[in-house]
Amino acid sequence: MSWLTRVRNSLPFAPKRDTPDNLWIKCPSCKEMLFTAEYEDNLSVCPRCQHHGRIGATARLTQLLDPGFELLPAPRVREDPLKFRDTKRYTDRLKAARAANPLPDAMTAALGKIDGHKAVVGVQDFGFMGGSMGMAVGDAFIAGTARAIAEKCPYVMVTAAGGARMQEGILSLMQMPRTTVAITRLHAAGLPYIVVLTDPTTGGVTASYAMLGDIQIAEPGALIGFAGQRVIQDTIREKLPEGFQRAEYLHAHGMIDMVVPRHDLKATLARAIGFLMAAKEKV
Repeated sequence: MSWLTRVRNSLPFAPKRDTPDNLWIKCPSCKEMLFTAEYEDNLSVCPRCQHHGRIGATARLTQLLDPGFELLPAPRVREDPLKFRDTKRYTDRLKAARAANPLPDAMTAALGKIDGHKAVVGVQDFGFMGGSMGMAVGDAFIAGTARAIAEKCPYVMVTAAGGARMQEGILSLMQMPRTTVAITRLHAAGLPYIVVLTDPTTGGVTASYAMLGDIQIAEPGALIGFAGQRVIQDTIREKLPEGFQRAEYLHAHGMIDMVVPRHDLKATLARAIGFLMAAKEKV
């Protein structure tokens, strides 16, 4: 034992304190270190730069719906119908995603009330395989619209996705027309369909149910588009404008109706539902 070790062991050093690894979080926009509790209390919005962070389906439903909402049953679909394998088997990817998430797939729907207005709310969770659209997502969307028709209430869809789920190939792309037909049935019943676009909403989701709302709302700074910016630039061989494919740019160019901060989103949805349902009753 060296003299340094003997001296160190003889001194009354206080024991090292154990601190949680998740006590702090770094804002991905301004890079400020934030108390995780403060950040979550602020609805996962940075109090310094107002960056809207990505949140899961459970947190989203809790923020939008009044207490006491009912989760709709998760659809049962055939898993890995194509026996797909890349660097991993698709079944292994599903198991890993389910181990890291509280819900069985990327979309969850719930029946509840938004400030007293009955509604079915569907939420995509980017944390589950990038919110990718597969058969389970398509079935969950259709089940949500069917429940909205049965309850005679609006359907609110909160999108967050990287696009179609490549491991399901053409079966994933088939969810685009399936969900479009479901929206047509909702309209035939005279019920509103409202879309909340969050960061990111891209690919086949944007090309289908994400852009078919009676009212299109987006969170500040949300990335919304079909193809990636670099792909578009390489195709048209032109530099794209500043802020291209962000919520504010799309709003300025008439692609969406409004950009609403997360703190105001519940109240905005309640007002929109109130207006739309009142107009339906007058018809």
